[in-house]
Amino acid sequence: MPLIATRGAASAQGFGEFAQSAAPVYIEDVFSTYLYTGNSSTQTITNNIDLSTKGGMVWFGGRNVGTNKSVYDTVRGATFDICTNLTQQQFARTTALTGFTTSGFTLGADTVTEAVNKSGTNYVSWTFREQPKFYDIVTYTGNGSAPRNISHNLDSSPGFIIIKRTDSTGDWWCWHRSIANKNIYLNYTDAADSGANPMISAVSSTNFTLATNQNATMNINGATYVAYLFAHDAGGFGLTGSDNVVSCGSYTGDGTSDGSKFVSLGYEPQWLLIKRSDSSTNGAWVMVDNMRGIVTSNSAASNDAVLEANSSATENLDGICQLSATGFNPLGGYSNINGATYIYIAIRRGPMKTPTSGTSVYEGTVRTGTGATASISGLAFPPDLVITRNRPSNLNDKSVVFDKLRGATKYLITSGTDAELTGATTLTSFNQTGESFGDAGTVNGNGDSYINWQFRRAPGFFDEVCYTGDGANTNNVSHNLGATPEMLIFKSRNNADNWAVFLPSLDIYIRLNSTSGKLNGSSLPSAATSTTFDVGNTTGYSSVTGAQNNSGYTYVAYLFASVSGVSKVGSYTGTGALQTVNCGFTGGARFVLIKRTDSTGDWYVYDSARGISSGNDPYLFLNSTAAEVTNTNYVDTTSVGFQVTAAAPAALNANGGTFLFFAIA
Repeated sequence: MPLIATRGAASAQGFGEFAQSAAPVYIEDVFSTYLYTGNSSTQTITNNIDLSTKGGMVWFGGRNVGTNKSVYDTVRGATFDICTNLTQQQFARTTALTGFTTSGFTLGADTVTEAVNKSGTNYVSWTFREQPKFYDIVTYTGNGSAPRNISHNLDSSPGFIIIKRTDSTGDWWCWHRSIANKNIYLNYTDAADSGANPMISAVSSTNFTLATNQNATMNINGATYVAYLFAHDAGGFGLTGSDNVVSCGSYTGDGTSDGSKFVSLGYEPQWLLIKRSDSSTNGAWVMVDNMRGIVTSNSAASNDAVLEANSSATENLDGICQLSATGFNPLGGYSNINGATYIYIAIRRGPMKTPTSGTSVYEGTVRTGTGATASISGLAFPPDLVITRNRPSNLNDKSVVFDKLRGATKYLITSGTDAELTGATTLTSFNQTGESFGDAGTVNGNGDSYINWQFRRAPGFFDEVCYTGDGANTNNVSHNLGATPEMLIFKSRNNADNWAVFLPSLDIYIRLNSTSGKLNGSSLPSAATSTTFDVGNTTGYSSVTGAQNNSGYTYVAYLFASVSGVSKVGSYTGTGALQTVNCGFTGGARFVLIKRTDSTGDWYVYDSARGISSGNDPYLFLNSTAAEVTNTNYVDTTSVGFQVTAAAPAALNANGGTFLFFAIA
């Protein structure tokens, strides 16, 4: 007879609360990659995942120190540890993960090999909340009689199932939909078996069936087991309830290392577990995520931060994949050997929710350089884009652009045409609530004053795409902004070239690294939609306009749009007198970028961190290395947005002049 499995807190609620009439569910509600440093004391991890009432699992790995890959879940209980790289049974650990909360979990003063909070160790934690069409946890007791149905609450057919005996030693048995007639083991690098004894004979939206021959492994009489279930392209998320957030698929490698091999998901992933299934050669279960770093580089460089689910090894750097708006490009020895077969689990990048406050997606930070390693922390979000600028006048007055997608140590300079540069001692990492710097004078000179403008990718507000030009008008590039971009900023990464800025609705094409006004050309970008943007055929326009589609060039594009009460892309006409630019805000603008488009003029940047107040409005130019100018009264803040004063020069308020702006509340 069917088994009634033991469930976590979420199971008692049934499916009613997840009906389409209920509040939408987003990936940020059910999954988190959270980075922290152990302190050998108590600490609370707040990742905004409700584990105590919804149920779920936390999977840990040490980064700079090798640790076992410990798993804790709400069904077995907070104090029971089990390690994916070991065959041992679960064991009680009262000083490791000590409890689950409505916004994360708590840690104790644990210091042993399986530690999750040892002082000086950098950790990653992956949290999976129980949720129909995403993830489920089931425990059961074997009865020695199979076939046997095990019920679950995934509300969709599983794509990947992991089963582990908990009361005694045993392997981590895995079933994957792409190799459904074979078994594979999470704690080994071995290939999938021959298929003679598949552990699961059938799956459905309500149960999975242990095969007849599993009585001595997955169904020993009296033995206890835990099963972790992942959905596959089941929908259930987003405003319409139709968005996929987890995919369990497979592909065949082609041996290329240039990113031409593509695995389509329909979304950009933030977390990947990849395993070669046809051989033990390079057969580790590699785990990468965008918080530790999945780098979309100009080459197949070994830049991705990798941990192995089957090993206690420390984190290493390897070339695993590159990311796109709709999938990933495998390119390394662990992910793309010619003719090899691979299975994977992919989880969608978040957030999926449109932001409702400017502080959740943008922050300006004033800091003083130390000439030694230093960090910024305390942001309300993990930054994806950081522009840092030395404020006083010296040789290092450049606006330096870093972003997570290209990799922390790669940077571009807004005032020049330079190709992408690498600096191991500039920005060194993107962190949970900020970023870290090395000792380079460009971004951290001892005693120098800096401003950091920090942005988060979020629907409707900001997105980033890396792509390769093809020199054709038909190169429509996919993006995940979730809205039609109103301002697109392009830069070639592998060649010296101008920065190009395109505002489709305003018919403005202009250079970021120049004072020149609006440019025109028949082969310039012509369209943008909520899913793609056109880059035009700009081969040969490099020296004139700042191309964004030369064949074989690699590019980065930064996309911005207006979100009610959060951000505004727009234009105004100068009056030469005091005027208010209404952005629809209620607490004023904290960031303002202005450029005259009908004539020459600099790219002015104002922000509340340095001060926007009557009589003293410091500004910097993105297109210039000129020092910060203070003690002027050109731009002021007002509740609905910002004001341009009568004292402002022609570059900001010429009577009859036209100006573009980007403001953030």
